[in-house]
Amino acid sequence: MANSASGMAVNDECKLKFMELKAKRTHRFIVYKIDEKAKQVIVEKLGEPVSSYEDFTASLPADECRYAIYDFDFVTAENVQKSRIFFIAWSPDTSRIRSKMIYASTKESFKRELDGIQVELQATDPTEMDLDVIRGRAN
Repeated sequence: MANSASGMAVNDECKLKFMELKAKRTHRFIVYKIDEKAKQVIVEKLGEPVSSYEDFTASLPADECRYAIYDFDFVTAENVQKSRIFFIAWSPDTSRIRSKMIYASTKESFKRELDGIQVELQATDPTEMDLDVIRGRAN
C-alpha cells in the first residue's frame, strides 16, 4: 500500500473526505497528518462548511508539518461567485527536520491521490498563506 518515496500510504478516508469537500461541499477544510507509526497519511481535522479562514489557520499546529485542503470562496472582479480548492503544504521552520523530509517526500504522491486540486501553496510561516496571498492566488 505504500506509494511514495517515504513509504507512506494514503488512508482511504483521506480521499473520501476530499471527494466530499469537492462534490458535496460538506467541509470547508481538511487537515491531514502523517502518522509515522502507522506509516500513512490520515485525516486529522475537518472544518464545518461555515468555518472561517481563521478557523482553518488556527487548526494548523505552530511547530509541526501538515497537509491541508481549503475550499476558498470568492467573488471575481466581474462579480461572479467562484471557488478554488487549495492544497497547502504547511512546513513551519520550527518543525523537526525529519518531519519536514517525510512531508516533502510524500507530498507529490499524496497530491496525486486528490483529484481536483486547483492551487498549490507551500508555507513555512503564517504570512506565506495569509488571506491576501490566498486571494491573490485564487484569481
